[in-house]
Amino acid sequence: MEIVYVYVKKRSEFGKQCTFTDRQAELNIDIPPNPQLAEQYVERNPVDKGVQCSVSMSEHEANTERFEMETRGVNHIEGGWPKDVNPLELEQTIRFRKKVEKDENYINAIMQLGWIMEHCIKQNNAIDIYQEYFDDEDAVEVTEEAPSAKTINVFRDPHEIKRTATHLSWHPDGNRKLAVAYSCLNFQRAPEGMSHDSYIWDLENPNRPEIALKPSSPLVTLEYNPKDSHVLLGGCYNGQIACWDTRKGSLVAELSTIEFSHRDPVYGTIWLQSKTGTECFSASTDGQVMWWDIRKLSEPTEVVIMDITRKEQLENALGAISLEFESTLPTKFMVGTEQGIVISCNRKAKTPAEKIVCTFSGHHGPIYALQRNPFYPKNFLTVGDWTARIWSEDTRESSIMWTKYHMAYLTDGAWSPVRPAVFFTTKMDGTLDIWDFVFKQCDPALSLKVCDEALFCLRVQDNGCFIACGSQLGTATLLELSPGLCTLQRNEKNMASSMFERETRREKILEARHREMRLKEKSRTEGKDDELREEASAIDLQELVTKAEEEFFSIIFTEQKRKEAEAMKAMHKSSKPETGEEVEGEDEVEDRGSSEETSA
Repeated sequence: MEIVYVYVKKRSEFGKQCTFTDRQAELNIDIPPNPQLAEQYVERNPVDKGVQCSVSMSEHEANTERFEMETRGVNHIEGGWPKDVNPLELEQTIRFRKKVEKDENYINAIMQLGWIMEHCIKQNNAIDIYQEYFDDEDAVEVTEEAPSAKTINVFRDPHEIKRTATHLSWHPDGNRKLAVAYSCLNFQRAPEGMSHDSYIWDLENPNRPEIALKPSSPLVTLEYNPKDSHVLLGGCYNGQIACWDTRKGSLVAELSTIEFSHRDPVYGTIWLQSKTGTECFSASTDGQVMWWDIRKLSEPTEVVIMDITRKEQLENALGAISLEFESTLPTKFMVGTEQGIVISCNRKAKTPAEKIVCTFSGHHGPIYALQRNPFYPKNFLTVGDWTARIWSEDTRESSIMWTKYHMAYLTDGAWSPVRPAVFFTTKMDGTLDIWDFVFKQCDPALSLKVCDEALFCLRVQDNGCFIACGSQLGTATLLELSPGLCTLQRNEKNMASSMFERETRREKILEARHREMRLKEKSRTEGKDDELREEASAIDLQELVTKAEEEFFSIIFTEQKRKEAEAMKAMHKSSKPETGEEVEGEDEVEDRGSSEETSA
């Protein structure tokens, strides 16, 4: 039943101010209870009802529209000159300036603005608004706060066909940008229509890449030039080396000729510390390390073949998959191979065979990461198979420290640039592990699930506070570390140094013990061989004596048989004549008897 009450008002009273007065309530309608409806219900007695004293609140989410930013440039052209003055003619402009400077209004304007400008200049000289007041203070030890990391931004591959983020590189000036190389590393399994582009992202604008780099082949590595932030070096999947200048656009500025390039994908590129800032070198799984000058990329300046047999044969070379170069050691570089061997090389060696100094063997698969400790270059980190290992150049037979064997395959690793005891590793299950071996040796200090797909690469910012991880689906995740993980702890350098030295001494003692045991085993084996040789010679001598005796007795037996046969023949001859004197017969009997005695 609908209740309707019609208010009637004259047209002239529309919009008139309402005046309210007190009056008694009026009953407009009364609905009595219906007894028949009560039969459909059951009375509940007693009734339990909860009462909440606090205010009832509900949780709501609102997805705001993302604020998109664009960078645009303005081209300023000199103007403001009168029509009769040509700004390209120097004489006309000088004449017009002199005319304006003699004007009284110009002089008054300069005098009025001069004292304001002078005040600002004096203020800048008195106070440095950009001064950092606490730079010189020692770092405070942060131990109470638990290690943590949070996601700051996510940069996704804008193409529909997703590719793996194979390499990351931070902008050298201020770390405001991140260069990401995208490629599909599955041999001959790249999907049709896959883009070859790689991108440079602005950290404040994750919606759209700032610049798209367009190579002829997908990029596997991409590195900023530390001396010129506009220049980038890329290693292509087809083995070529490409160079970009962002001031010239997205197209390749310089490209190596394919005849003198690598035969396999370029997995490592590093800029060298040179005066010109144009020298670099690259490594590939074809077993070659090549040096380049980007001013002339037609052919490499030098080539080293990773043949550990030192025969310079490309067929025997080990495939290079990671590179390491420390600017404090300009002649040394290290190469991680597909076979799990680290090769230490000297570029300035006289002969090609001497360029390979030594090898370190300890991994069961390819070495995906190789980096020296930024505080102690003698110690370096390797990541491969299911472990990460720390090595010392003084011990070549085994690593001095290593992590436990993980359930997932390790894909990349790096040292912290601000803490000597902290390093990072990524795994195939999408986990980022942060290790602090001063705090904990057996397990990571922090294990963070970054994404569901496999993490493929990582790169730490120079200040150590931010870390970028690239995934298999082309997603680059930017993480911010807690202050405890990016602040140097008190006495951390001394503790890390003493730990490295202690583990190095322990490995040296173990190496000496193993060497001694091997020598003992070798000498014991040689002694057993001598005993077997003597026993064999004794057995041979006994056989010779037995054989000689048998031959001797057989000769005697044969001779005896021969003499008996001759005696029998002589006896038959003497019994044939019937006549003869008895004396002769007796003599013959005596002679036969004497001959029988002799034969006996």
